[in-house]
Amino acid sequence: MRVVSTFYGKVVERSNKNPNIKTGEIEVIANKIEILGKCKNILPFEINTNQEVREDLRLEYRFLDLRNEKLHNNILLRSKILKTLRDRMDELGFTEIQTPILANSSPEGARDYLVPSRLNPGEFYALPQAPQQFKQLLMVSGFNKYYQIAPCFRDEDPRADRAPGEFYQLDFEMAFSTQEDVFQVIEDVVPYTFKKFTNWKVEEGPFVRIPYKEAMEKYGIDKPDLRNPLIIQDVTEVFKNSEFKAFEHKVIKAIIIPNGAEQGRKFFDKMTEFATTDEVGAKGLAWAKYEKTGELTGGISKFITDEMKNELEKEYGLEKNSSIFFIADELEKVQKIAGLVRIELGKKLDLIEKGVYKFCFIVDFPMYELSDEGTIDFSHNPFSMPQGGLEALQNKNPLEILAYQYDLVCNGYEMASGAVRNHNPEIMVKAFEIAGYTEEDVKNRFGALYNAFQYGTPPHAGAAPGVDRMIMLITDSQNIREIIAFPKNKKARDLLMNAPSVVTKEQLDDVHIKLKNCQ
Repeated sequence: MRVVSTFYGKVVERSNKNPNIKTGEIEVIANKIEILGKCKNILPFEINTNQEVREDLRLEYRFLDLRNEKLHNNILLRSKILKTLRDRMDELGFTEIQTPILANSSPEGARDYLVPSRLNPGEFYALPQAPQQFKQLLMVSGFNKYYQIAPCFRDEDPRADRAPGEFYQLDFEMAFSTQEDVFQVIEDVVPYTFKKFTNWKVEEGPFVRIPYKEAMEKYGIDKPDLRNPLIIQDVTEVFKNSEFKAFEHKVIKAIIIPNGAEQGRKFFDKMTEFATTDEVGAKGLAWAKYEKTGELTGGISKFITDEMKNELEKEYGLEKNSSIFFIADELEKVQKIAGLVRIELGKKLDLIEKGVYKFCFIVDFPMYELSDEGTIDFSHNPFSMPQGGLEALQNKNPLEILAYQYDLVCNGYEMASGAVRNHNPEIMVKAFEIAGYTEEDVKNRFGALYNAFQYGTPPHAGAAPGVDRMIMLITDSQNIREIIAFPKNKKARDLLMNAPSVVTKEQLDDVHIKLKNCQ
Protein backbone atom coordinates (compact mmCIF):
# COMPACT_ATOMS: atom_id res chain seq x y z
CA MET A 1 0.00 0.00 0.00
CA ARG A 2 1.23 3.50 -0.85
CA VAL A 3 0.18 6.67 1.02
CA VAL A 4 1.44 10.10 -0.03
CA SER A 5 2.27 11.89 3.21
CA THR A 6 4.16 14.80 4.72
CA PHE A 7 6.18 14.16 7.87
CA TYR A 8 7.02 16.94 10.30
CA GLY A 9 9.82 16.32 12.75
CA LYS A 10 13.52 16.45 13.48
CA VAL A 11 16.26 14.98 11.27
CA VAL A 12 18.80 13.11 13.38
CA GLU A 13 21.80 10.86 12.85
CA ARG A 14 20.96 7.17 12.70
CA SER A 15 22.29 5.04 15.51
CA ASN A 16 22.26 2.00 13.20
CA LYS A 17 23.55 3.27 9.84
CA ASN A 18 22.89 1.55 6.50
CA PRO A 19 25.29 2.58 3.69
CA ASN A 20 23.17 0.72 1.10
CA ILE A 21 20.34 3.28 1.04
CA LYS A 22 20.33 7.02 0.33
CA THR A 23 19.03 7.94 3.79
CA GLY A 24 21.20 5.37 5.53
CA GLU A 25 22.91 7.89 7.82
CA ILE A 26 19.87 9.90 8.92
CA GLU A 27 16.29 9.40 10.08
CA VAL A 28 13.31 11.57 10.95
CA ILE A 29 11.75 11.56 14.39
CA ALA A 30 8.20 12.46 13.36
CA ASN A 31 5.82 14.37 15.57
CA LYS A 32 3.15 15.05 12.94
CA ILE A 33 1.96 13.23 9.81
CA GLU A 34 -0.31 14.74 7.16
CA ILE A 35 -1.97 12.43 4.62
CA LEU A 36 -1.80 14.08 1.17
CA GLY A 37 -3.11 11.23 -0.99
CA LYS A 38 -4.86 8.05 0.09
CA CYS A 39 -4.52 4.64 -1.52
CA LYS A 40 -6.93 1.75 -1.75
CA ASN A 41 -6.12 -1.03 0.65
CA ILE A 42 -5.51 -3.59 -2.10
CA LEU A 43 -3.31 -2.94 -5.14
CA PRO A 44 -4.29 -4.69 -8.41
CA PHE A 45 -0.79 -6.24 -8.42
CA GLU A 46 2.49 -6.02 -6.57
CA ILE A 47 4.57 -3.33 -8.24
CA ASN A 48 8.18 -4.30 -7.48
CA THR A 49 8.00 -8.05 -7.71
CA ASN A 50 9.68 -10.83 -9.66
CA GLN A 51 6.34 -12.54 -10.15
CA GLU A 52 4.77 -12.50 -13.60
CA VAL A 53 1.86 -10.06 -13.87
CA ARG A 54 -0.55 -10.31 -16.78
CA GLU A 55 0.47 -7.57 -19.23
CA ASP A 56 -3.06 -6.33 -19.93
CA LEU A 57 -3.54 -5.78 -16.19
CA ARG A 58 -0.28 -3.84 -16.04
CA LEU A 59 -1.34 -1.69 -18.99
CA GLU A 60 -4.78 -1.04 -17.49
CA TYR A 61 -3.04 0.33 -14.39
CA ARG A 62 -0.05 1.77 -16.21
CA PHE A 63 0.18 4.69 -13.77
CA LEU A 64 1.02 2.08 -11.10
CA ASP A 65 3.14 -0.07 -13.40
CA LEU A 66 5.37 2.96 -14.12
CA ARG A 67 6.35 2.97 -10.43
CA ASN A 68 8.23 -0.29 -11.06
CA GLU A 69 11.89 0.62 -10.67
CA LYS A 70 13.13 -0.96 -13.90
CA LEU A 71 10.30 0.45 -15.99
CA HIS A 72 10.58 3.85 -14.31
CA ASN A 73 14.31 3.95 -15.09
CA ASN A 74 13.64 3.00 -18.72
CA ILE A 75 11.45 6.09 -19.15
CA LEU A 76 14.04 8.33 -17.45
CA LEU A 77 16.73 6.86 -19.70
CA ARG A 78 14.54 7.50 -22.74
CA SER A 79 14.53 11.20 -21.89
CA LYS A 80 18.32 11.27 -21.66
CA ILE A 81 18.74 9.40 -24.96
CA LEU A 82 16.41 11.81 -26.78
CA LYS A 83 18.40 14.77 -25.42
CA THR A 84 21.67 13.14 -26.52
CA LEU A 85 20.33 12.59 -30.04
CA ARG A 86 19.19 16.21 -30.30
CA ASP A 87 22.48 17.54 -28.92
CA ARG A 88 24.53 15.44 -31.34
CA MET A 89 22.46 16.46 -34.37
CA ASP A 90 22.77 20.11 -33.33
CA GLU A 91 26.55 19.69 -33.08
CA LEU A 92 26.58 18.28 -36.62
CA GLY A 93 24.83 21.39 -37.93
CA PHE A 94 21.30 20.06 -38.39
CA THR A 95 18.23 22.25 -37.87
CA GLU A 96 15.26 20.83 -35.96
CA ILE A 97 12.00 21.52 -37.82
CA GLN A 98 8.54 20.15 -36.98
CA THR A 99 6.32 18.93 -39.80
CA PRO A 100 2.50 18.50 -39.83
CA ILE A 101 0.64 15.63 -38.18
CA LEU A 102 -2.52 16.16 -40.26
CA ALA A 103 -1.23 15.32 -43.71
CA ASN A 104 -2.19 13.50 -46.91
CA SER A 105 -2.39 9.81 -47.68
CA SER A 106 0.81 8.34 -49.12
CA PRO A 107 1.76 4.80 -50.28
CA GLU A 108 4.61 4.05 -47.87
CA GLY A 109 4.13 0.39 -47.10
CA ALA A 110 1.41 0.34 -44.44
CA ARG A 111 -2.23 1.32 -43.96
CA ASP A 112 -2.87 4.97 -43.17
CA TYR A 113 -4.76 6.27 -40.17
CA LEU A 114 -7.45 8.50 -41.64
CA VAL A 115 -8.90 11.60 -39.96
CA PRO A 116 -12.20 12.99 -41.31
CA SER A 117 -12.42 16.73 -41.99
CA ARG A 118 -15.37 18.62 -40.48
CA LEU A 119 -14.80 21.67 -42.66
CA ASN A 120 -14.35 19.67 -45.85
CA PRO A 121 -17.16 17.09 -46.00
CA GLY A 122 -16.19 13.70 -47.42
CA GLU A 123 -12.45 14.43 -47.31
CA PHE A 124 -9.81 13.01 -45.02
CA TYR A 125 -6.42 13.80 -43.61
CA ALA A 126 -3.96 10.97 -43.05
CA LEU A 127 -1.60 10.79 -40.09
CA PRO A 128 1.90 10.66 -41.64
CA GLN A 129 3.58 7.28 -41.86
CA ALA A 130 6.76 9.37 -41.98
CA PRO A 131 7.55 13.03 -42.76
CA GLN A 132 8.79 11.86 -46.17
CA GLN A 133 7.30 14.50 -48.48
CA PHE A 134 7.74 17.32 -45.98
CA LYS A 135 11.44 16.73 -45.49
CA GLN A 136 11.98 16.62 -49.23
CA LEU A 137 10.10 19.89 -49.55
CA LEU A 138 12.42 21.36 -46.91
CA MET A 139 15.36 20.46 -49.15
CA VAL A 140 13.75 22.47 -51.97
CA SER A 141 13.27 25.31 -49.47
CA GLY A 142 16.99 25.57 -48.77
CA PHE A 143 17.12 23.99 -45.30
CA ASN A 144 20.10 21.86 -46.18
CA LYS A 145 20.37 19.82 -42.96
CA TYR A 146 17.01 19.01 -41.33
CA TYR A 147 16.10 16.70 -38.47
CA GLN A 148 13.37 16.04 -35.92
CA ILE A 149 12.30 13.39 -33.43
CA ALA A 150 9.27 12.63 -35.57
CA PRO A 151 6.07 10.83 -34.56
CA CYS A 152 4.99 8.36 -37.24
CA PHE A 153 1.67 6.56 -37.58
CA ARG A 154 1.12 3.21 -39.29
CA ASP A 155 -1.82 0.85 -38.99
CA GLU A 156 0.30 -2.29 -38.58
CA ASP A 157 -0.04 -5.41 -36.46
CA PRO A 158 1.92 -5.26 -33.19
CA ARG A 159 5.10 -7.29 -32.61
CA ALA A 160 7.50 -7.53 -29.70
CA ASP A 161 9.76 -5.03 -31.52
CA ARG A 162 7.02 -2.90 -33.09
CA ALA A 163 4.55 -0.71 -31.24
CA PRO A 164 1.12 -0.61 -32.87
CA GLY A 165 -0.11 2.64 -34.32
CA GLU A 166 2.62 5.12 -33.47
CA PHE A 167 6.36 5.28 -33.04
CA TYR A 168 9.17 7.83 -33.12
CA GLN A 169 12.17 8.14 -35.38
CA LEU A 170 15.20 10.39 -35.66
CA ASP A 171 14.27 11.74 -39.07
CA PHE A 172 17.01 13.58 -40.97
CA GLU A 173 17.70 14.76 -44.51
CA MET A 174 20.64 16.48 -46.23
CA ALA A 175 20.86 18.40 -49.50
CA PHE A 176 23.73 17.82 -51.95
CA SER A 177 24.48 14.50 -50.25
CA THR A 178 25.15 10.92 -51.23
CA GLN A 179 24.51 7.54 -49.65
CA GLU A 180 27.97 7.67 -48.06
CA ASP A 181 27.24 11.08 -46.50
CA VAL A 182 24.17 9.62 -44.79
CA PHE A 183 26.15 6.59 -43.61
CA GLN A 184 28.76 8.89 -42.03
CA VAL A 185 26.08 10.68 -39.99
CA ILE A 186 24.61 7.37 -38.78
CA GLU A 187 28.07 5.98 -38.02
CA ASP A 188 28.68 9.05 -35.86
CA VAL A 189 25.36 9.49 -34.04
CA VAL A 190 24.39 5.87 -33.37
CA PRO A 191 27.63 4.54 -31.81
CA TYR A 192 28.05 7.83 -29.91
CA THR A 193 24.61 7.40 -28.34
CA PHE A 194 24.95 3.68 -27.63
CA LYS A 195 28.37 4.07 -25.98
CA LYS A 196 27.06 6.78 -23.69
CA PHE A 197 24.33 4.57 -22.24
CA THR A 198 25.66 1.00 -22.24
CA ASN A 199 28.65 -0.94 -20.99
CA TRP A 200 28.39 -3.40 -23.88
CA LYS A 201 30.94 -3.31 -26.68
CA VAL A 202 29.70 -1.02 -29.46
CA GLU A 203 30.99 -1.54 -33.01
CA GLU A 204 32.15 1.69 -34.60
CA GLY A 205 31.98 2.70 -38.24
CA PRO A 206 32.46 2.16 -41.01
CA PHE A 207 29.79 -0.53 -40.70
CA VAL A 208 29.88 -3.49 -43.07
CA ARG A 209 27.76 -3.04 -46.23
CA ILE A 210 25.76 -6.09 -47.35
CA PRO A 211 23.79 -6.03 -50.62
CA TYR A 212 20.17 -7.14 -50.17
CA LYS A 213 20.62 -10.13 -52.49
CA GLU A 214 23.67 -11.32 -50.53
CA ALA A 215 21.85 -10.89 -47.21
CA MET A 216 19.00 -13.09 -48.41
CA GLU A 217 21.44 -15.72 -49.67
CA LYS A 218 23.69 -15.85 -46.59
CA TYR A 219 21.21 -15.09 -43.81
CA GLY A 220 17.74 -15.66 -45.31
CA ILE A 221 16.61 -12.28 -44.00
CA ASP A 222 17.27 -8.60 -44.72
CA LYS A 223 18.00 -7.83 -41.04
CA PRO A 224 20.70 -10.36 -40.13
CA ASP A 225 22.03 -10.72 -36.61
CA LEU A 226 25.79 -10.74 -37.19
CA ARG A 227 26.40 -12.01 -33.65
CA ASN A 228 25.25 -15.38 -35.00
CA PRO A 229 28.24 -16.98 -36.82
CA LEU A 230 26.17 -19.44 -38.88
CA ILE A 231 25.97 -18.87 -42.64
CA ILE A 232 23.50 -20.30 -45.16
CA GLN A 233 25.09 -21.81 -48.28
CA ASP A 234 23.59 -22.85 -51.60
CA VAL A 235 24.38 -26.50 -52.32
CA THR A 236 21.92 -27.02 -55.17
CA GLU A 237 24.68 -27.97 -57.62
CA VAL A 238 26.21 -30.49 -55.22
CA PHE A 239 22.94 -32.44 -55.08
CA LYS A 240 21.75 -32.00 -58.67
CA ASN A 241 22.02 -35.77 -59.21
CA SER A 242 20.85 -36.77 -55.74
CA GLU A 243 18.53 -39.75 -55.36
CA PHE A 244 16.84 -38.09 -52.41
CA LYS A 245 13.36 -37.32 -53.78
CA ALA A 246 12.77 -34.25 -51.59
CA PHE A 247 15.71 -32.52 -53.35
CA GLU A 248 14.39 -32.99 -56.90
CA HIS A 249 13.90 -29.74 -58.84
CA LYS A 250 14.44 -27.68 -55.68
CA VAL A 251 16.80 -24.96 -54.52
CA ILE A 252 18.83 -26.52 -51.69
CA LYS A 253 20.33 -24.54 -48.82
CA ALA A 254 22.68 -25.89 -46.17
CA ILE A 255 23.77 -24.74 -42.71
CA ILE A 256 26.90 -26.35 -41.26
CA ILE A 257 27.16 -26.58 -37.45
CA PRO A 258 30.72 -26.86 -36.07
CA ASN A 259 30.86 -29.60 -33.39
CA GLY A 260 27.28 -30.43 -34.33
CA ALA A 261 27.97 -34.16 -34.42
CA GLU A 262 28.05 -34.05 -30.61
CA GLN A 263 24.30 -33.35 -30.52
CA GLY A 264 21.92 -36.20 -29.76
CA ARG A 265 18.94 -37.37 -31.84
CA LYS A 266 16.53 -35.34 -29.69
CA PHE A 267 18.17 -32.10 -30.87
CA PHE A 268 17.65 -32.96 -34.55
CA ASP A 269 14.06 -34.02 -33.90
CA LYS A 270 13.35 -30.73 -32.10
CA MET A 271 14.81 -28.73 -34.99
CA THR A 272 12.67 -30.68 -37.47
CA GLU A 273 9.63 -30.03 -35.32
CA PHE A 274 10.45 -26.29 -35.32
CA ALA A 275 11.00 -26.12 -39.09
CA THR A 276 7.70 -27.80 -39.88
CA THR A 277 5.53 -25.47 -37.78
CA ASP A 278 3.03 -23.33 -39.68
CA GLU A 279 5.03 -20.22 -38.81
CA VAL A 280 8.21 -21.53 -40.49
CA GLY A 281 6.54 -23.56 -43.24
CA ALA A 282 9.06 -26.27 -44.14
CA LYS A 283 7.86 -29.62 -45.44
CA GLY A 284 10.76 -31.24 -43.60
CA LEU A 285 14.32 -30.68 -42.41
CA ALA A 286 17.04 -32.97 -43.70
CA TRP A 287 20.26 -33.43 -41.75
CA ALA A 288 23.37 -35.55 -41.35
CA LYS A 289 26.29 -35.86 -38.95
CA TYR A 290 29.93 -35.90 -40.04
CA GLU A 291 31.58 -37.91 -37.30
CA LYS A 292 35.16 -37.54 -36.06
CA THR A 293 35.89 -40.82 -37.83
CA GLY A 294 35.04 -39.22 -41.17
CA GLU A 295 31.81 -41.19 -41.49
CA LEU A 296 28.47 -39.59 -42.34
CA THR A 297 25.68 -40.83 -40.11
CA GLY A 298 22.01 -40.23 -39.35
CA GLY A 299 19.33 -38.38 -41.26
CA ILE A 300 19.90 -38.48 -45.02
CA SER A 301 23.53 -39.60 -44.79
CA LYS A 302 22.86 -42.63 -47.02
CA PHE A 303 21.96 -40.26 -49.90
CA ILE A 304 25.25 -38.33 -49.63
CA THR A 305 27.88 -39.97 -51.84
CA ASP A 306 31.63 -39.74 -51.25
CA GLU A 307 31.84 -37.31 -54.15
CA MET A 308 29.20 -35.07 -52.58
CA LYS A 309 30.91 -35.29 -49.18
CA ASN A 310 34.27 -34.34 -50.69
CA GLU A 311 32.75 -31.34 -52.42
CA LEU A 312 31.04 -30.23 -49.20
CA GLU A 313 34.42 -30.45 -47.47
CA LYS A 314 36.41 -28.69 -50.18
CA GLU A 315 33.98 -25.94 -51.25
CA TYR A 316 31.68 -25.41 -48.28
CA GLY A 317 33.83 -25.97 -45.19
CA LEU A 318 32.30 -29.20 -43.89
CA GLU A 319 34.61 -30.54 -41.17
CA LYS A 320 34.73 -33.63 -39.03
CA ASN A 321 32.63 -33.56 -35.83
CA SER A 322 30.12 -31.21 -37.47
CA SER A 323 26.53 -31.60 -38.58
CA ILE A 324 24.71 -30.17 -41.57
CA PHE A 325 21.09 -29.18 -42.09
CA PHE A 326 19.44 -29.05 -45.52
CA ILE A 327 16.37 -27.06 -46.60
CA ALA A 328 14.85 -27.58 -50.06
CA ASP A 329 12.08 -25.55 -51.72
CA GLU A 330 11.45 -22.71 -54.18
CA LEU A 331 13.94 -19.84 -53.87
CA GLU A 332 11.93 -17.34 -51.82
CA LYS A 333 10.48 -20.01 -49.54
CA VAL A 334 13.80 -21.74 -48.99
CA GLN A 335 15.51 -18.45 -48.11
CA LYS A 336 12.85 -17.60 -45.55
CA ILE A 337 12.85 -21.08 -43.99
CA ALA A 338 16.65 -21.30 -43.88
CA GLY A 339 16.78 -17.84 -42.29
CA LEU A 340 14.43 -18.88 -39.49
CA VAL A 341 16.27 -22.17 -38.97
CA ARG A 342 19.57 -20.26 -38.72
CA ILE A 343 18.12 -17.97 -36.05
CA GLU A 344 16.71 -20.91 -34.06
CA LEU A 345 20.01 -22.80 -34.26
CA GLY A 346 21.85 -19.74 -32.97
CA LYS A 347 19.52 -19.60 -29.96
CA LYS A 348 19.39 -23.34 -29.20
CA LEU A 349 23.16 -23.78 -29.44
CA ASP A 350 23.88 -20.52 -27.56
CA LEU A 351 26.00 -19.22 -30.44
CA ILE A 352 24.91 -15.57 -30.17
CA GLU A 353 27.84 -13.40 -29.09
CA LYS A 354 26.94 -11.63 -25.86
CA GLY A 355 27.54 -8.08 -24.64
CA VAL A 356 28.05 -6.52 -28.08
CA TYR A 357 26.13 -4.39 -30.58
CA LYS A 358 26.94 -5.32 -34.19
CA PHE A 359 25.78 -3.05 -37.00
CA CYS A 360 25.55 -3.40 -40.76
CA PHE A 361 23.99 -1.55 -43.68
CA ILE A 362 21.79 -3.53 -46.06
CA VAL A 363 22.12 -1.82 -49.46
CA ASP A 364 20.96 -2.19 -53.06
CA PHE A 365 17.34 -3.06 -52.37
CA PRO A 366 15.23 -3.87 -55.42
CA MET A 367 13.19 -0.89 -56.57
CA TYR A 368 10.12 -3.02 -57.33
CA GLU A 369 8.56 -6.34 -56.38
CA LEU A 370 5.59 -8.43 -57.43
CA SER A 371 2.47 -7.88 -55.35
CA ASP A 372 0.26 -10.77 -54.22
CA GLU A 373 -1.94 -9.99 -57.23
CA GLY A 374 1.03 -10.30 -59.61
CA THR A 375 1.36 -6.57 -60.36
CA ILE A 376 4.51 -4.45 -60.11
CA ASP A 377 4.71 -2.55 -56.81
CA PHE A 378 7.32 -0.53 -54.93
CA SER A 379 9.37 -2.78 -52.67
CA HIS A 380 10.65 -0.12 -50.29
CA ASN A 381 10.27 3.67 -50.49
CA PRO A 382 8.49 5.02 -53.60
CA PHE A 383 10.41 8.29 -53.43
CA SER A 384 13.83 6.65 -53.81
CA MET A 385 16.22 7.21 -56.70
CA PRO A 386 16.56 4.17 -58.97
CA GLN A 387 20.12 3.13 -59.72
CA GLY A 388 20.71 4.03 -63.35
CA GLY A 389 18.13 6.82 -63.25
CA LEU A 390 15.65 7.32 -66.09
CA GLU A 391 17.56 5.06 -68.47
CA ALA A 392 17.12 2.09 -66.12
CA LEU A 393 13.40 2.76 -65.75
CA GLN A 394 12.96 2.95 -69.52
CA ASN A 395 15.08 -0.01 -70.55
CA LYS A 396 15.42 -2.57 -67.74
CA ASN A 397 13.11 -5.23 -66.39
CA PRO A 398 11.51 -3.46 -63.40
CA LEU A 399 12.23 -6.43 -61.14
CA GLU A 400 15.95 -6.09 -61.93
CA ILE A 401 16.20 -2.38 -61.10
CA LEU A 402 17.99 -1.60 -57.85
CA ALA A 403 17.40 1.53 -55.79
CA TYR A 404 19.62 3.72 -53.65
CA GLN A 405 17.84 2.41 -50.55
CA TYR A 406 19.41 1.16 -47.37
CA ASP A 407 18.63 -0.12 -43.89
CA LEU A 408 20.70 -0.01 -40.74
CA VAL A 409 20.54 -3.31 -38.83
CA CYS A 410 21.62 -3.90 -35.23
CA ASN A 411 21.65 -7.36 -33.62
CA GLY A 412 18.93 -8.66 -35.89
CA TYR A 413 16.65 -5.61 -35.71
CA GLU A 414 16.03 -3.10 -38.48
CA MET A 415 17.01 0.14 -36.74
CA ALA A 416 16.90 2.67 -39.57
CA SER A 417 15.74 3.00 -43.13
CA GLY A 418 16.64 5.59 -45.73
CA ALA A 419 17.43 6.39 -49.32
CA VAL A 420 18.89 8.76 -51.83
CA ARG A 421 15.73 10.57 -52.93
CA ASN A 422 14.34 11.04 -56.37
CA HIS A 423 14.48 14.80 -57.07
CA ASN A 424 13.73 14.71 -60.82
CA PRO A 425 10.04 15.06 -61.83
CA GLU A 426 10.54 13.08 -65.05
CA ILE A 427 12.09 10.16 -63.16
CA MET A 428 9.37 10.44 -60.50
CA VAL A 429 6.57 10.17 -63.06
CA LYS A 430 8.19 7.20 -64.79
CA ALA A 431 8.89 5.40 -61.50
CA PHE A 432 5.26 5.69 -60.44
CA GLU A 433 4.03 4.79 -63.94
CA ILE A 434 5.77 1.40 -63.66
CA ALA A 435 3.89 0.84 -60.38
CA GLY A 436 0.56 1.59 -62.06
CA TYR A 437 0.14 5.32 -61.40
CA THR A 438 -0.54 7.84 -64.17
CA GLU A 439 1.07 11.27 -64.26
CA GLU A 440 -2.31 12.66 -63.25
CA ASP A 441 -2.28 10.34 -60.22
CA VAL A 442 1.13 11.67 -59.25
CA LYS A 443 -0.03 15.27 -59.60
CA ASN A 444 -3.14 14.61 -57.54
CA ARG A 445 -1.58 12.53 -54.77
CA PHE A 446 1.84 14.17 -54.55
CA GLY A 447 1.09 17.55 -56.06
CA ALA A 448 3.27 19.56 -53.68
CA LEU A 449 6.32 17.41 -54.33
CA TYR A 450 5.69 17.21 -58.08
CA ASN A 451 5.28 20.97 -58.24
CA ALA A 452 8.31 21.70 -56.05
CA PHE A 453 10.54 19.56 -58.24
CA GLN A 454 9.93 22.02 -61.10
CA TYR A 455 11.84 24.74 -59.22
CA GLY A 456 15.44 23.63 -58.98
CA THR A 457 15.64 20.78 -56.47
CA PRO A 458 19.05 19.83 -55.06
CA PRO A 459 20.01 16.15 -54.87
CA HIS A 460 19.26 14.95 -51.34
CA ALA A 461 19.32 11.87 -49.14
CA GLY A 462 18.44 10.90 -45.61
CA ALA A 463 17.45 8.21 -43.14
CA ALA A 464 15.37 7.69 -40.04
CA PRO A 465 16.73 5.60 -37.14
CA GLY A 466 13.88 4.26 -35.01
CA VAL A 467 14.10 5.84 -31.57
CA ASP A 468 11.91 3.28 -29.78
CA ARG A 469 13.86 0.33 -31.15
CA MET A 470 17.16 2.04 -30.35
CA ILE A 471 16.11 2.48 -26.71
CA MET A 472 14.83 -1.09 -26.61
CA LEU A 473 18.27 -2.32 -27.70
CA ILE A 474 20.19 -0.05 -25.31
CA THR A 475 18.09 -1.20 -22.33
CA ASP A 476 18.29 -4.85 -23.51
CA SER A 477 14.49 -5.04 -23.27
CA GLN A 478 12.70 -7.98 -24.88
CA ASN A 479 9.56 -5.99 -25.64
CA ILE A 480 9.24 -2.48 -27.04
CA ARG A 481 6.32 -1.76 -24.70
CA GLU A 482 8.80 -1.72 -21.81
CA ILE A 483 10.39 1.54 -23.00
CA ILE A 484 7.18 3.44 -23.88
CA ALA A 485 5.34 5.29 -21.12
CA PHE A 486 1.80 4.54 -22.32
CA PRO A 487 1.86 1.75 -24.92
CA LYS A 488 -0.99 -0.13 -26.52
CA ASN A 489 -1.43 -3.86 -26.05
CA LYS A 490 -1.07 -6.73 -28.51
CA LYS A 491 -4.46 -5.88 -30.03
CA ALA A 492 -3.54 -2.20 -30.47
CA ARG A 493 -5.81 -1.16 -27.60
CA ASP A 494 -4.96 1.47 -24.98
CA LEU A 495 -6.41 -0.23 -21.92
CA LEU A 496 -5.66 2.72 -19.67
CA MET A 497 -7.54 5.33 -21.72
CA ASN A 498 -9.98 2.85 -23.28
CA ALA A 499 -9.03 3.66 -26.85
CA PRO A 500 -10.24 3.09 -29.47
CA SER A 501 -13.78 3.56 -28.22
CA VAL A 502 -17.29 4.24 -29.49
CA VAL A 503 -18.18 7.91 -30.10
CA THR A 504 -21.57 9.57 -30.20
CA LYS A 505 -23.77 9.98 -33.25
CA GLU A 506 -23.41 13.75 -32.87
CA GLN A 507 -19.62 13.48 -33.14
CA LEU A 508 -19.96 11.38 -36.26
CA ASP A 509 -22.47 13.81 -37.77
CA ASP A 510 -19.97 16.65 -37.23
CA VAL A 511 -17.47 14.91 -39.49
CA HIS A 512 -20.08 13.65 -41.97
CA ILE A 513 -19.66 9.94 -41.20
CA LYS A 514 -22.31 7.26 -40.96
CA LEU A 515 -21.41 3.81 -39.67
CA LYS A 516 -22.54 0.76 -41.62
CA ASN A 517 -22.86 -2.75 -40.20
CA CYS A 518 -20.38 -2.14 -37.36
CA GLN A 519 -20.74 -4.45 -34.38
